[in-house]
Amino acid sequence: MSISPAIAELVPDAQRWRRRLHAHPELLYDLDQTAAFVAERLREFGCDEVRTGFGRSGVVGVIKGRKGASARAIGLRADMDALPIEETTNLPYRSTVPGRMHACGHDGHTAIMLGAARYLAATRNFAGSAIVIFQPAEEGGAGAKAMLDDGLMDAFAIEEVYALHNAPNLPVGEFSIRAGAAMASADFFVLKLEGKGGHAAFPHNCVDVVVAGAQMVTALQTIVSRNVDPLDSCVVSVARFTAGNTDNILPQSAELEGTVRSLSPAVRDLAERRFRAIVTGIAAAADVSFALDYRRNYPATINPVDQSEFAAAVARQVAGVDRVRTDDPPVMGAEDFSFMLEARPGAFIWLGNGDSAGLHHPSYDFNDAALPYGMAYFAQIVETALAA
Repeated sequence: MSISPAIAELVPDAQRWRRRLHAHPELLYDLDQTAAFVAERLREFGCDEVRTGFGRSGVVGVIKGRKGASARAIGLRADMDALPIEETTNLPYRSTVPGRMHACGHDGHTAIMLGAARYLAATRNFAGSAIVIFQPAEEGGAGAKAMLDDGLMDAFAIEEVYALHNAPNLPVGEFSIRAGAAMASADFFVLKLEGKGGHAAFPHNCVDVVVAGAQMVTALQTIVSRNVDPLDSCVVSVARFTAGNTDNILPQSAELEGTVRSLSPAVRDLAERRFRAIVTGIAAAADVSFALDYRRNYPATINPVDQSEFAAAVARQVAGVDRVRTDDPPVMGAEDFSFMLEARPGAFIWLGNGDSAGLHHPSYDFNDAALPYGMAYFAQIVETALAA
């Protein structure tokens, strides 16, 4: 394990920052307090440039090394937004905002990045520039894409970009990374069915959207079981089916909502194509009309091989050779860092959060014991990639 004394000294401050952020969660792009806090810290650290309002409410800091001239720049990304969940912990720093909490650890990610920025600004033991990226709206708002649309990569000449995420049930001080598909793409659908309502005792005088919708729910499962190669991964989940309000009336309309996940662009295309074909066919057979809103949200998070191996090597320097996993299976959750990996090579790595509640759970809390490992990892990514 290699946690330098300079990193270890930052832990009390990083813990204080993290708990302050935890107590004051903000959602999506509405990050006035959080972004202001981050920008103020970066200016205090002596960053060469601090840009706010990037991707609506993102913050970017530039730290220039002093080990020779180099135009190279490495991006490091943290997410800042919380979730619309009521916190059930009784922590002294629990959320002060009803219905909001940092249930995914973005407070910890932000504190880690602040600590790494402070270390890098103080030491500058590299050639080139470290670009610290504090992103809004990871939780469903595609904040990474918003920052890219504002020209993030070109504005700061970023060559590679790296991110981490805490992982409950992975021991503190351990890392997990895999080359290739690490997390799934996330597509969402809302399907509205329109039939002919009427008395439930006379179904022959009606067009039953409940039966049609039920057939669709069942048939959509054949995408995974009969269309996708068994060696590939895909999830089709109808998470909401709303229709009717009493026992003796067949409803006029119904609505289905859910998600489709996959690990490759080819399977993603196949799933959408078959989804549309199944809905169209059953609707025609049942004589119901429909409106389908099928939205492609986050692409799959795919780690390039070279950058994955580099990130794993750096993690081994931090945690030890036996504390970096490279063969854990991919996760069918999604992450909008995928947009950044489509724009530039880089890597997404998991950092152990220990025996904690799961992500997005009302009793979740980021484990402050993970702070020094995250800070050291980001610092060594820069110092190694930009060594003179």
